[in-house]
Amino acid sequence: MTQTQTTATPSKESFADLLNQSFQEMTSIEGSVVSGTVISIEKDMILIDVGLKCEGRVPLREFGNSEEETKINVGDIVEVYIERLEDINGQAILSREKARREEAWVNLEVALEKQQRVNGIIFGKVKGGFTVDLEGATAFLPGSQVDIRPIKDLGVLMGTPQPFQILKMDRRRGNIVVSRRAVLEDSRAEARTELVANLQEGQVLQGVIKNITDYGAFVDLGGVDGLLHVTDISWKRINHPSEALQVGESVQVKVIKFNDETQRISLGIKQLTEDPWLKVFDRFPVGAKMSGIVTNITDYGSFVELEDGIEGLVHVSEMSWTKKNVHPGKIVSTSEKVEVMVLEIDVQKRRISLGIKQCIENPWEKYKKSNNIGDVIDGEIRNITEFGLFIGLNEDIDGLVHLSDLSWDGNGDELIKNYNKGSSIQAKILDIDVEKERISLGIKQLKEDVTATEIDNIRKGSTVTCTIAEITDNGLEVTVGDNLKGFIKKNDLSRERSDQKTDRYGVGDKVDATVTNIDKKTRKISLSIKAKEIEEEKKAMAEYGSSDSGASLGDILGAALAKKDEDSS
Repeated sequence: MTQTQTTATPSKESFADLLNQSFQEMTSIEGSVVSGTVISIEKDMILIDVGLKCEGRVPLREFGNSEEETKINVGDIVEVYIERLEDINGQAILSREKARREEAWVNLEVALEKQQRVNGIIFGKVKGGFTVDLEGATAFLPGSQVDIRPIKDLGVLMGTPQPFQILKMDRRRGNIVVSRRAVLEDSRAEARTELVANLQEGQVLQGVIKNITDYGAFVDLGGVDGLLHVTDISWKRINHPSEALQVGESVQVKVIKFNDETQRISLGIKQLTEDPWLKVFDRFPVGAKMSGIVTNITDYGSFVELEDGIEGLVHVSEMSWTKKNVHPGKIVSTSEKVEVMVLEIDVQKRRISLGIKQCIENPWEKYKKSNNIGDVIDGEIRNITEFGLFIGLNEDIDGLVHLSDLSWDGNGDELIKNYNKGSSIQAKILDIDVEKERISLGIKQLKEDVTATEIDNIRKGSTVTCTIAEITDNGLEVTVGDNLKGFIKKNDLSRERSDQKTDRYGVGDKVDATVTNIDKKTRKISLSIKAKEIEEEKKAMAEYGSSDSGASLGDILGAALAKKDEDSS
C-alpha cells in the first residue's frame, strides 16, 4: 500500500494575515535608517541594496564633497534613510542626507540632556542670525549668540568647525537653537579664574580693546577687563583715547594696580617705555632754541611737541613781540613747524614753557639802538583812542602821543578831535622803555613852552594887571600877559561885600589883582582884588598911622592915596 503524502493548503484567512503582516513590516521600515551595501557607482548615482526586493538609488552629491566620494567603493556598508519602499519604477527611495540628519538628531538630543558642547559649521546667513550644520542637522544661531562682543567681520567664522552649546530643540518642528557665545563665556570664566589667580602688579599682558570712553579704554585680558586710563596710554598728551586706539585692536599692556577685593585692574601702555621726562634737562636746556610741531591751539596759547612724549606750552604772551591781543590761531596753525626757545622747565608738574618771539630780535631793542630820546620822527596815525594817538614807527611797533602831550595849553580831549587816522604827523621821542615795550612821543614838545616861561616869572603875592576875558556868575575869567589864564572869584572882587558884583566889570577891562595861587599842572593862576586892597591898607597903616596919633582910618587912607597920586603924576 502506497502512502500518499498530502500538503495542507492554507486557508484564505491565513494567507490574508500573512500578506497583511508582510505589508505592515515593510511599511514600518519606511521612515527609518537602515544599513545598506553599495552595489555599484554610476555617473552621479549610487545603487544600494538595503535587503528589500529591489535596490535603491542615492545621488552621489549626498555623500559630501569630492574627498568623501573617493572613499566610497562597491561593497561598502552605508547608513541610509528609507523614504519610500517603491517609486513608479519599482525602486526604493533612499536618502543619505536624511540618514545623517536622523543620526545627528539622536546624538544632539543626548548632548542636550548631558549639557555637552557639539561641533558645527556656520554655513549661511538668515534673518536674525545664521544657519549652522551640526553634522547633518541644521540649527539656528541667533545674532546675539554669535560672540560676547560685536564682531565687524563675520566672514572669519564662516565655514570653520567650532563648538556650540544647544539652547533648545524641538524635533517635531525640526528646530534647533545653538549658542557660540555660551561656549565663549564658559571659556572666559575658566580663563578669568586662572588669570585673576596669577595676576600681579607689573605683569605684562596681551589684550583686546573692548570699549572706548572719554576717560579711557576697557581692555579684555581674556575673561577679565582692565581700565586703561587716557593718561596712561602715551607719555605725550592725548585729548581722546580714540586718537591712539580703536575697538578690536590687540594691545600689550602693563598691570599698574590690581585690587584683589574689588577685582579692579588698572593698566598702562606708556609704562612699557622709559619716561621721556627723566632726562628732560639734558635734552632741553633752558635758553636752547629748537624746532617743534604745533599739536594744539587754545585761547591762552599753543602746545608744541618737541619730541614724542614731550610737549611744551607757548603762552600767548610769548608768541609775538607786537601782536598782543590776537588769538594764537592767527599766529600759528596746527601741524606747523616752528622754532621755539626753552624758557622754563617744571619736571614735577611736567611742564615746559616755550617762547616763539625769543627766537627773533626784540623790535623795541632794535629801535632803541637806532633812535634816541629827543629825535623828531615822521609817522602815520595808525589808531586814535580815548587816551591818545598811536603813530607807526615801523612795520612792527607804534609810539603813543598821550592827550597831555598834544599841546601845552589846549584841552587834549578837545584837541584829539582835530586828528584823523591815516594822516602823516611829526612827533618827538620822549622815552623808549624796552622792558615795558613802550615808546612815548610828544607833539607839543616840538614847540617852546611859552606859558611855562611866563609862569616861572610870576611869584605868589605879586600884583599883576589882568584883562577880563569872560564874566561868569562865579567870578571873572582873566588873562595875564600873552598866554596865562587866571580866575578871580566873586568874593575876591572887593573887600566890601556890596562891591562884590561881577556886573561892575566888562569884557576887556583891565584890573590889578594879587596872585594868590599858581597851579603849574593846570597852568592856571588864582587872583584876588580883595587881597590887593588889604595889602595896600596894611602898607598905608604902616606908613601913615600910629597908635597915638589920633588919626582916623579915613585920614590915613586919604593921605596914602594922595601920596600915590603924587608919585604917579
